[in-house]
Amino acid sequence: MTLTRLIVTADDVGLHRGMTEGAVRAHREGIVTACSVAAAGADLGHAVDLLRGCPDLDVGVHLALVELAPMSPPSRIPSLTDGRGMLLPSHRAFAIRYALGRVSTAEVEVEMRAQIERVLAAGLSLRHVNGHQHVHVLPGVFDVVVRLAADYHIPYVRIPDDRATAGAPLARRAAISALGRLARRARARALAAGLRASDRTIGIADAGHLDTARLLRLLALVEGETELVAHPGIGGASIEQSYRWGYAWDAETDALCDPRVRDAIARAGIELGGIRPTPRAAAPPGPPPAP
Repeated sequence: MTLTRLIVTADDVGLHRGMTEGAVRAHREGIVTACSVAAAGADLGHAVDLLRGCPDLDVGVHLALVELAPMSPPSRIPSLTDGRGMLLPSHRAFAIRYALGRVSTAEVEVEMRAQIERVLAAGLSLRHVNGHQHVHVLPGVFDVVVRLAADYHIPYVRIPDDRATAGAPLARRAAISALGRLARRARARALAAGLRASDRTIGIADAGHLDTARLLRLLALVEGETELVAHPGIGGASIEQSYRWGYAWDAETDALCDPRVRDAIARAGIELGGIRPTPRAAAPPGPPPAP
């Protein structure tokens, strides 16, 4: 029988205390099994303290090439920064510069390596890697991700191929479709390099707006090994002061903790787990050797 398995990853841990607290609550009380940590987060130290109390939560690194402050001196990564020494403000700004051939993949490697090493230096073990606003799947950039995953023995990479876009605005559906094409190419590259990647991804089209009803509908799309991308948070009004994304952080946390969702996962025969494969029961011992 084919295994149907769901990994539920909370993104943006360390960016804000409320995001980390939402991820931890949704792990302890709900269905979150993994999280991704932003090295450049203003509240990374707080995140590390909380994650020490969650040994079963699989930690990954949330590599950022946009929106945040870089880990590297801006003089070392000029193709990735704006005039203020910050990373570019959005994936759109990055995509334009990338399309013009003005992004140095050597500088991408410098910055990504610095972010990975900061998270490792904080004492966290990394089991997976993904990208802020998913720019990590761009050709060339993804080659860097694959190389760094090998260097740091990170076994799993996110492939943001979300085809559950029904009901999304046309522009959003088009953007998710374009991302999916890049993601499928990246998945082939990852598998050829010996990395693990999910068979499909859900939740990206609904980023920041997952409620219980939507989660229950998405469960029908779980197939093979599926990753659900989530953005829980506690104290959304405070988070919104720093990150004006319009996300419903508290509502998403509540949905991830709703017992109806866990019950539906169990009824559907879906195995809920982290990046680490669930250990299988050992086969019964055979007969002793003949004397």
